[in-house]
Amino acid sequence: MKSEPDAYSIDDLERDGVEPWDGIRNYEARNTMRDDMKVGDGVLFYHSRVSPPVIVGTMEVASEPYPDPTQFDPDSKYFDDKSSEEDPRWQLVDVKFVQKFDEPVTRTAMKKELSLEEMVIFNRIRLSITPVTEAEWKKIHEMAGADIK
Repeated sequence: MKSEPDAYSIDDLERDGVEPWDGIRNYEARNTMRDDMKVGDGVLFYHSRVSPPVIVGTMEVASEPYPDPTQFDPDSKYFDDKSSEEDPRWQLVDVKFVQKFDEPVTRTAMKKELSLEEMVIFNRIRLSITPVTEAEWKKIHEMAGADIK
């Protein structure tokens, strides 16, 4: 899952503990969150608009999907006037802080790693939520020098 440090960083999540992952307005990313993510699933925290782009740590899915309340708030930048409480378009999950990597894993390092060359993040760079295989999950932790929690 992507967020930028100036919007919401891993340090913010560490401070907050649990946070709703709101503002997703891409159908493919929404569908991944709604249909594929389960409570307890591990999630990589990725910053893409920094130099270099980097995975900074991990979090865990802490809730079942539920309607994103920002879609109903006319004062929110995520307001969607075509969505209604009776038929919400956008879902979110809560995420819980797990760990911050002492050695963040750069996109450059990931691209050099043959076992990661098929990561969806390299083929669908505009998506803010992409799936990760178990082997990719383990390799990222290895590269970060981090225990899998």
